[in-house]
Amino acid sequence: MKRQQMRKQKQKRRMIKSTLITATLVFLIVAAVFTIIISKAFEVDLSKLEEPLPKPSVIFDKNGEAASELTSARFTTVPLSQVPDELIHAIIAVEDQRFFDHWGVDLRGITRSAWRNFRAGSVVEGGSTITQQLAKNLFFTHDRTYDRKFREVVTAYRIERKYSKEAILELYLNQIYFGEGTWGIQNAAKIYFGKDVEEITISEAALLAALPKAPTHYSPFQNEQKAKERRDLVLFLLHQQNYIDETEYEQSVSEAIVLRDWEIDGLRGKYPSYVDYVIEEAIDKYGFSEEDILTGGLHIFTQMDPDVQSAIEITYENDELFPTQTGDQLVQSASVVIDPYSGGVRGLVGYRGKHVYRGFNRATQLKRQPGSAIKPLAVFAPALENGFKPTSMLIDQKTDFNGYSPRNYNDRYQGRVSLYNSLIHSINVPAVALLHEIGVGEGIDFLQKSNIPLHQDDRNLSLALGGFTKGVSPLEMAQAFGMFPNLGTMKKAHAITKITSSTGEILLEVEEEEVQVMKPENAYTMTRMLMGVVEEGTGKNAALGRPTAGKTGTTQLPNTGDFQGVNGVRDAWFVGYSPELVTAVWVGYDKVDPSHVMQSAGGNHPARIFQTIMSSALQDTVISPFLKPTNYREEVLKETKKKEQEKRKEKETDKKKKEKKKEAEKRDKRGKDRENNPGRGRGRD
Repeated sequence: MKRQQMRKQKQKRRMIKSTLITATLVFLIVAAVFTIIISKAFEVDLSKLEEPLPKPSVIFDKNGEAASELTSARFTTVPLSQVPDELIHAIIAVEDQRFFDHWGVDLRGITRSAWRNFRAGSVVEGGSTITQQLAKNLFFTHDRTYDRKFREVVTAYRIERKYSKEAILELYLNQIYFGEGTWGIQNAAKIYFGKDVEEITISEAALLAALPKAPTHYSPFQNEQKAKERRDLVLFLLHQQNYIDETEYEQSVSEAIVLRDWEIDGLRGKYPSYVDYVIEEAIDKYGFSEEDILTGGLHIFTQMDPDVQSAIEITYENDELFPTQTGDQLVQSASVVIDPYSGGVRGLVGYRGKHVYRGFNRATQLKRQPGSAIKPLAVFAPALENGFKPTSMLIDQKTDFNGYSPRNYNDRYQGRVSLYNSLIHSINVPAVALLHEIGVGEGIDFLQKSNIPLHQDDRNLSLALGGFTKGVSPLEMAQAFGMFPNLGTMKKAHAITKITSSTGEILLEVEEEEVQVMKPENAYTMTRMLMGVVEEGTGKNAALGRPTAGKTGTTQLPNTGDFQGVNGVRDAWFVGYSPELVTAVWVGYDKVDPSHVMQSAGGNHPARIFQTIMSSALQDTVISPFLKPTNYREEVLKETKKKEQEKRKEKETDKKKKEKKKEAEKRDKRGKDRENNPGRGRGRD
């Protein structure tokens, strides 16, 4: 019994000793880690707080020449004495209510956020004070890690020891990001309201204070309703914390948001639409932040051709090239020009009308049904890959394909028609019949290899006519068509080639990506067929006086009761190319309703826009033919065209014979009438 007790006591002492040793080791490790983190935090040079933060980044074109500067990165500092009390109160009310009571870190806020982070299993809430935000914006990345958070806390404490509360507020207001490429409260007042900061009203102060939490999300230029809701929340907090009385609150909440109505010179430099896309690509594709781009003094090298970009911008200033608007909406449009041999985006415009910084870019973000412009990709190119020829005959009559009954646009049918003729005249039934014959899976596979986005519900025959569930962007269409002049190899579209620091350190170098989508000889056959679209088909308005190929596309209005009896179309496309460049053009309304429909088609306004852009962009380029594979046989397409010409001549001959016969019958009838009524046919007063 005693031995057992002694044995248990020894085991207990060993466990206690082991626990103490483990606890001591854990404590030493934690202490060492905290010591390292604290030492790193103390390495931060606080004097940088007094240096201007943003440095303008420069956009370079494909020739390595400076093309545009992100001048919005420049800012003007103002002393705290010029900032209205209402704005200071608004910032404190929404960002850090206990700013004047803590020493850089709000323990209540940290406790609250720590509990929420623990429940979420990751850092989802910061609980940061104004001082911590200042430290984070200047000295640290925006990664949500505990290491970064602890160093931020230590740095905030150091800032509070060195600077007064008023100095911290002044530094914060002059260096915080307010959206629209703007840093600092003075620039924010100018960009949103066209005023100096000391002139803003209470409601305007509340709107500015609402922005730092999520500047792009709450920008009134991007979404006025969300901006107003956030502004009203700030006004409520001001009233709740007794900064404004009931009358001031009611008056401010009732005020509409009135933004400046003029463009600030040089705000976004030259080529704003292209620069917006460069920012979009750097953020979405390569992981840079907007702050990195606008404040890092970066050198961003791109594929932009100034001549091409200028050609698009000048074209979009000519309202006569676009359909006349109905109602209060402007008919919108977007165009993209790419180099098919590198995938380089040479130029783009994603809007008509007033430019909005990083607004909706229809050239890259739009998703619309492409109509018949998809036929080369979804039907005819995969058919060529499956052994069909331009001379192959297809049915052209009303047909029910397992419950799907397509109709031709003009409701006319020829019985049978060649593959070539059905493409150049964009006849619907033969295209559907061809996809039905090769199999929808073949069309799907080809589109997927071409990087055309598809929905799971798109696996049906309406794919042949562009009946997508969601849609496609002009950039995606231009990228996919680029395989044809490049003999079956599709180069992935991109604007950025390289990003360096201002000192030349390479931060990103882009490698061109390519996909071999189809055989070279079939790609060239596709080009020859698409040349027929421009020479004698639906795309005649796109002719450039040099080798040109392309495809028109038009989508009809929704088949709903609201549009019964309404004539017009929803979207119009033209996607075409020369041996040098590929251009995709989309035209349509942002919001389609019975009062906003277009009277146009792909072969009308989009084809004319294409023609204007390409004529200007290529005016100094020597005319050259399309690349041709060494194993290509000319006879197939020549024979097709010969048969089509003979067929047209026969139709013209038959038409003339019928006209002559009708004329003879009319003469005979007039002769008989004169015999029976001698006075008839003579002139009378």
